[in-house]
Amino acid sequence: MPEPISDVADPRVADFRDLHAGDRPAGRERGTGPVIVEGVPAVQRLLASPYRVRAVLGVPGRLADLDLPADVPAYEMDKWALSEFIGFRLTRGVLASADRRPPADVGDLLAGPDPAAPRRLAVLEALNDAENLGSIARSAVALGVDGLLLDPRCADPLYRRAVRVSMGHVLALPFAVLPDWPGGLSRLHDAGYLTVALTPAPDAVDLTEVDPRAHPRTAVLLGAEGPGLTPEAQAAARVRARIPMRAGVDSLGVAAAAAVAFATLR
Repeated sequence: MPEPISDVADPRVADFRDLHAGDRPAGRERGTGPVIVEGVPAVQRLLASPYRVRAVLGVPGRLADLDLPADVPAYEMDKWALSEFIGFRLTRGVLASADRRPPADVGDLLAGPDPAAPRRLAVLEALNDAENLGSIARSAVALGVDGLLLDPRCADPLYRRAVRVSMGHVLALPFAVLPDWPGGLSRLHDAGYLTVALTPAPDAVDLTEVDPRAHPRTAVLLGAEGPGLTPEAQAAARVRARIPMRAGVDSLGVAAAAAVAFATLR
C-alpha cells in the first residue's frame, strides 16, 4: 500500500522536490540527477525498462493503476500539495524516479546485439531542445530506429521534459555520445552505415531516392531546430538528402522531419 506523505521535508520523496527548477540539485553537473518519469503509461514503460525505480509518488487512487511491484517504494500526497511540492501543476497524477544508466559504448551501439543484422540509428548534432529530443525518441521507437548517437552538445535524453514528451519510450532506446564530432562519423562508415544528412538544400538528393533495401545499415543525421546540420557534419556524411515538399515551404521542424525520414527509410 502507498504510504501517505504529509511532510514536504520527508527525505523519501526528495527526488521530486522543485522539479520546475530542473532534475538535479543546484551545483550538480548535467546528466547526474535521477530520471524523472511522469504519467501512468510512461511509468509503466519505466517498470518494463532496465532502469531501477527509486520511488513513485502520486495522488490518492492513481497509484493503483500501476500494479507496482512490492519492492518499489510508493507514496501518496494530496494533489494540491503535490503540485506545490514539485513546482508545477501535475495533470498526469503520478511521477517516478529512477537511477540513471550510463550512455552505451559507441562501438556496442554501432554493432548492436547482432553485428550482421540490419540496423538504423538517429544521429543528432547540437540538438539542445529537450522536447524535440523526446519527440524524436518517440518516433524512433515507433518507426524502428535502434538507437540514438549524440554529439557532445546535445540535450540530455533523460531530462524530465525529454522523457515526458517521449511518453517514456526513450527509456527503451539505447544512446551513446560521439565525442569526436564530426570526425567520429568515420566510425559509422567503418561499421557499414550509410550516413544520410537531412538538409533542405536544393542540391541535396530527394530522400525517396535513398533505397533502404540497398543499405541495411543506415544512420540519419539531424541538426538543431533553425540552423540545421553544420556544413562540416554534412560534408562528413555519405549522402545529403532533402524531404520533398510543396513549393513555398522550405523545411519542417526537426521532430517532424525525423519522423518522415525514419518512415521513408524503414
